[in-house]
Amino acid sequence: MANKKMIIVQDLVKRYGDLEAVKGISFEVEEGEIFGLLGPNGAGKSTTLEIIETLRPKTSGKVWVNGYDLDKEPQKIKQIIGVQLQSAGYYPNLNLKQLIDLFAGLYNKHVDAMELLRSIRLEDKARKKFKELSGGQQQRFSVATTLINQPKVIFLDEPTTGMDPQARRNLWDLIRQIREQGTTVVITTHYMDEAEYLCDRVAIIDLGRIIALDTPERLIDELVSSGFERHKEVKKANLEDVFLHLTGKELREE
Repeated sequence: MANKKMIIVQDLVKRYGDLEAVKGISFEVEEGEIFGLLGPNGAGKSTTLEIIETLRPKTSGKVWVNGYDLDKEPQKIKQIIGVQLQSAGYYPNLNLKQLIDLFAGLYNKHVDAMELLRSIRLEDKARKKFKELSGGQQQRFSVATTLINQPKVIFLDEPTTGMDPQARRNLWDLIRQIREQGTTVVITTHYMDEAEYLCDRVAIIDLGRIIALDTPERLIDELVSSGFERHKEVKKANLEDVFLHLTGKELREE
């Protein structure tokens, strides 16, 4: 039996005046997979995510999430997704346990705050405020709050930017754990090692178009079979090579 399509995007277009940020892209995300959207800054990946999340209106095209049509049932989509908040989204005077209780009340869900904190190894920080956490702890908490609504799919927009290597690995473990519990994960990232490690499939976006979509392994094998070789490297290629070969852009945060 074929896997259920959790997200279907068809011919999605987003224009800002004369600028066409998303140029008719189409892709599908299967239930229970970690799907990566990769692209240089300004490629259109964050805009695409925000449209699917119902946060930004599209110009044209169609989007379905869990069978719900974005044009007709945006509220139903909101009820089944989890979106990672930026740090400004947390009430500064509440501690972590109080924040979880607050979000649970907003979603009308019963959540054991201490159990959720335990799952991300922050139970000893229950009475700390968000701003008192380290960067890695803040990101783990931010990802965990997306689960309060018991979503079918969560969206993570560059969740490990600025984190040290150990904190990144800890968050990778959490993301894989979330997927193992049956939640579909859509992630954008600038880090090709992260995409290669986490993602079942990736779509590489450049200038508003998808220029490649497959598993990281198959994209790498395809590049190697084309005769590509890294200079002065033992390994012939990795996903970062695929990305740079296709987009011609160096990876750098701006």
